[in-house]
Amino acid sequence: MSLTAGIVGLPNVGKSTLFNAITNQKILAENYPFATIEPNVGVVTVPDKRMDKLKEMYDPNRFIPTAYEFTDIAGLVKGASKGEGLGNKFLSHIREVDAIVEVVRCFDDGKIIHVEGEIDPIRDIETINLELAISDLDIINNRLEKVAKKAKTTKDKNDLLEVEILEKCKKALEENKPIRQIDLTTEEKKLIKTYSFLTAKPIIYLANIKESELGNPDNEYVQKVKEYADQENAKVVSLCAKVEEELSEMSEEDKKEMLEALGVEESGLNKLITATYDILGLATYFTVGKDEVRAWTFRKGMNAKECAGIIHTDFEKGFIRAEVMSYEDLIECGSELKVKEAGKARLEGKDYLMQDGDICHFRFNV
Repeated sequence: MSLTAGIVGLPNVGKSTLFNAITNQKILAENYPFATIEPNVGVVTVPDKRMDKLKEMYDPNRFIPTAYEFTDIAGLVKGASKGEGLGNKFLSHIREVDAIVEVVRCFDDGKIIHVEGEIDPIRDIETINLELAISDLDIINNRLEKVAKKAKTTKDKNDLLEVEILEKCKKALEENKPIRQIDLTTEEKKLIKTYSFLTAKPIIYLANIKESELGNPDNEYVQKVKEYADQENAKVVSLCAKVEEELSEMSEEDKKEMLEALGVEESGLNKLITATYDILGLATYFTVGKDEVRAWTFRKGMNAKECAGIIHTDFEKGFIRAEVMSYEDLIECGSELKVKEAGKARLEGKDYLMQDGDICHFRFNV
C-alpha cells in the first residue's frame, strides 16, 4: 500500500530543509516495493520498535519495515489557485497525496527573510488554506453548473445526491470551513472522493522552531498554531528542520547522543511519520519467518481477506483463512510454538477485522 504525504509551505519556512532530511534517510532500494522514485519524492521507514524485536527473534534473511512517501510540493505563493507561481501544477500535485503536511515558520531569524516581511504563522496558514479552498470551490462551481441542470431535468437519484453534497461542500468553504470538517455519511464521502478535494485531505501543521527551543517547543508562535489547529481538530508537530537535516546524516549511535544532548526522546521526523499514520487511520500487521520479517500497512477496519490482498491479489482471490497471533502474545510466550501451546494462536476467516500488531500467515488457493 503506497501512501504519500505532501509537504507544502510558503518560501523560507524550512520546507526544503525538512525534505533534505527525509531524502537523506538512505532507504535501501530493495526494502522499498515501489518501482520509480521521482526527484521530489523522499521515502522514510515507519518507526516501529516491534520490528526491531522481531528481527532479533527471527534473524531473517530479509528485513523490510513499512515505508512512507513524502512529496515535496513546490511553487505555492499567494494566488496559486489563479495560476501564480507554479499555480495549477502545484495544486494538481497536492491532489495526488493522501495527507497534507503544512510547514509553518515559528522562529525568528533576521538572516532568513520571510516572503511577507514578518513572522506570522496564522497569516501563512490562512494564505495556503485559502488557495486550497478557492481551488476546491472552482471545481464545485464547474461541476454544479453541469450536474444541477441534468438533475433538475431527469430527477436522477444519484445526480440529486451529488448536487446536494456539492452544495453542502460549497456552503462550508464559503464559510471558511474545510471539507474535512463537514459531517459526511459514508456514501457522501465515497461520492466526493473522485474529486480529490484539497480541503478534504487530513492535515498536519508542522511548526518549524529553533534548535534552542526543542526542549521547550511551545513558543508564542507554536501556541498560536495549536489554537488554530484545535479549531479544526488538526494535529500539530513541532520540530527543527535544521536539526532533522543534521540527524539524517548521522549514524544511529551519534543520532541517539545528539537527541539526548538536545533533551528530546525521539526525532521530530519520527513524530511526524507517526502523526501522519494516525490521521490516516493506518495500522501495521506483520509476516514473519527465517526468510523474511516484514511490516505491512493497512487501514483500520480492513478485514483479513482485504489485508491478504495487500501482499498479492492472488492471496485475496483465493483466501481460505488466516493464521493469526498477536505481537504481544508472541513476546510474552517467547516463540510461535509456545503461543500455540498456550492456545493463543487463532484461525480467522475472511471477515475478521485485522488488528494492529497481528502476526499473520495467510492460507490461499488459486
